[in-house]
Amino acid sequence: MPNSVPTVTVPDLPNGATLLDVREPDEWNAGHAPGALHIPMGELAERLDDLPPDAHLYVICRSGGRSARVTQYLNANGWDATNVDGGMQSWDALGHQVVAEGGADPQVI
Repeated sequence: MPNSVPTVTVPDLPNGATLLDVREPDEWNAGHAPGALHIPMGELAERLDDLPPDAHLYVICRSGGRSARVTQYLNANGWDATNVDGGMQSWDALGHQVVAEGGADPQVI
């Protein structure tokens, strides 16, 4: 990427970090971090008002590619955002809690 994107690994996320999950609804429904905010990448431009205005956002997707693009976009538009490298795959692999919608067994897809 031409511009560097601020990045953090899952183990280095600060306690109480505001996670913004930009995956598609089927990925979110299958399994996501508890307390994360869900705005699919394709809906972000029209849902900027849904973002907490003063929070530092930690942007997460499955592996870190989509979230890096969203982080770059947010930082260019006045937000304070950091990409979560490794995404939900890393989150899950490190044993962090994953919850699913509708009572299904949570999984990262």
